[in-house]
Amino acid sequence: MKPITRRKFSSNIAKGAAAIALTSNIPMAYACTPQNKKSLGIALVGLGSYSNGQLGPGLLKTKHCHLAGIVTGSPEKVPQWKEKYNIPDKNCYSYEDFDTIEDNKDIDIVYVVLPNAMHADFCIRAAKAGKHVICEKPMAVSVAECDAIINACADANVALGVGYRMQSEPSTDRFKEMIATRKYGKPHVVTADAGYVSRGNPDQWRLDKSLAGGGALLNMGVYAIQGIIYAAQELPISVTAQEFSTDPSYYNDTDETITAQFKFASGTVGSIITSHNAKGDRIFASCENGWIELDKAHSYGVIRGKTSDGTVIDSGPQSQQALQMDDFALHILKGAVNKAPGSMGKRDMIICEAIYESIAQGGKEIMLTLS
Repeated sequence: MKPITRRKFSSNIAKGAAAIALTSNIPMAYACTPQNKKSLGIALVGLGSYSNGQLGPGLLKTKHCHLAGIVTGSPEKVPQWKEKYNIPDKNCYSYEDFDTIEDNKDIDIVYVVLPNAMHADFCIRAAKAGKHVICEKPMAVSVAECDAIINACADANVALGVGYRMQSEPSTDRFKEMIATRKYGKPHVVTADAGYVSRGNPDQWRLDKSLAGGGALLNMGVYAIQGIIYAAQELPISVTAQEFSTDPSYYNDTDETITAQFKFASGTVGSIITSHNAKGDRIFASCENGWIELDKAHSYGVIRGKTSDGTVIDSGPQSQQALQMDDFALHILKGAVNKAPGSMGKRDMIICEAIYESIAQGGKEIMLTLS
């Protein structure tokens, strides 16, 4: 069994709501943030479907941040964004003149929403420009790139968050609290499914490994990995994985379907399945005295679930993206906990690399050392 990192794994998981994120977070003061600001300006880098359909509309509902600028390689998109969100010319950038954003006092946060292989470059450039950074998931395409982003943000004394919207979602928080407080006892088996059918455009960047870095695992799989971690309320110590393809002619450059099995120090076991050719939207925890399930666990709509005693988990309609971006803004403005820090993005990439390594070695168990 091969170690992935050299850091010592701590099996002493803190109890209660303060430990839900399973990551260390020490709020700090950021010198680059004006102290008199009530709302932070965000610039979206990349105006694809996620920015257009989710982040932009979400920023119309936020309380502590707002859309202040855009960065795009498609100049034809600029007029409609300027009109819809009242963005001035001086806050519209191309990829080529992006670095001049350093001089723009309207923009406090840069949200990188580009293909995965471009995350590290633009996150590092944003940090060097003195802007706080949100990086859409996955944080990067390798652990080394995650380290480079983390180091750049630390050197520039700017905040770094990952676009894990579920970390700010109320039904998900309730699920995590039920596990953490042992309402149904210790979890024995935890499972998570995350996937969808990505048919349509065969030239989409998510099917191009040079842009995506991977397939279903790096896209939807990180949701499933997060799901079993907060369902188990501890970090896994090993993983075994397999890859399958039901249509290798279409999914010929990236992974289509991956399954993985996890062990935890407490004895809990877990499994995930993630796919670009099958739907999956569930997290399930079988515990000593019952079970807890989210049967709408990752989608943009209402997140809901139930338990073995008939308890319903349903916080109603939410803009997950608005909640996520407001939480990050409050981290900067008020010193609130960063719910999805760079360390979390790196942790998940360590697990993804271990999954790929297990597959490459024919399903060998790979030891994980996480903190």
